[in-house]
Amino acid sequence: MRTYLTVIDDQPEARTALRFAARRAAKTGGAIAILALVPAAEFVQWSGVQAAMEEEERLRVEGMVAEAAGALIKETGLKPEIIVRHGEPVAVVQGLLKEKPDIAALVLGAAKEGGPGLLVAHFAGADAGKMRCPVMIIPGSLSDEAIDRLS
Repeated sequence: MRTYLTVIDDQPEARTALRFAARRAAKTGGAIAILALVPAAEFVQWSGVQAAMEEEERLRVEGMVAEAAGALIKETGLKPEIIVRHGEPVAVVQGLLKEKPDIAALVLGAAKEGGPGLLVAHFAGADAGKMRCPVMIIPGSLSDEAIDRLS
């Protein structure tokens, strides 16, 4: 089955990419996978404090993903695969693409203003020609209606 992978965070362009990926998957009989990255907490001298900070961040990320997945199910009827990983974003996405051969496209959102984010800059940059699947970059300036028409 064709799976569209999107990375979610609390930026508006992530929601734009998720909407596009969900609509595209629904229209093509595909599936969607949502990757949520849990950033490493800054080093704290006391391990108990560090563990509590990491757990708090993991819970925040899982809540964000659950909210996005609920909206996706309600709008499209698709039940996404939810993947929560710790680590450096580019390395995590690269590893996931190697591990899951059913991923047909990586769908990323570009910010409405400012330069590209880390993932867009990397996967649309010098290594773009080495990707094993297409990278779809969805402009953050698109309205929901425009995304629905395009997907």
